[in-house]
Amino acid sequence: MRAVIQVVSSASVTVDQQTVGKLSGPGLMILLGVHVEDGPEQAEALVEKIVNLRILGDEQSALELNAPVLVVSQFTLYADVRKGRRPSWSKAARPEQSEPLYEYFVEQIRNEGLEVATGEFGAMMDVSLVNTGPFTLVIDSDDLAAPRRG
Repeated sequence: MRAVIQVVSSASVTVDQQTVGKLSGPGLMILLGVHVEDGPEQAEALVEKIVNLRILGDEQSALELNAPVLVVSQFTLYADVRKGRRPSWSKAARPEQSEPLYEYFVEQIRNEGLEVATGEFGAMMDVSLVNTGPFTLVIDSDDLAAPRRG
């Protein structure tokens, strides 16, 4: 799994001009991509890392501050642009695999006691946010399992 995490003062998602997800206050915006080889263990590792990262005010985590989270599925995070001019999506999981894992990821964050808003899986969405800092991280579940160098 791959996540783009942004510290935000506000964020919302609309589909057909209707708000489907909105943060109740400052928190985290997460764009989530699912790889063809991902499973529940990758979701669990990513959730554990994200909710405990000390990236919010006063170097506190979302868990410590009980900060709300907005999660939006984004298969384009696994685009392969090495060849040609059209991205390849071969590493992005198909909807029948990625939607259950996306839902599992969201449920794991809720199980941590955090408020979670979401986009609408598979829909064309408009995402609005105010990135504080700006502060943006990209985390790949494969990197969490790799040994740390230097």
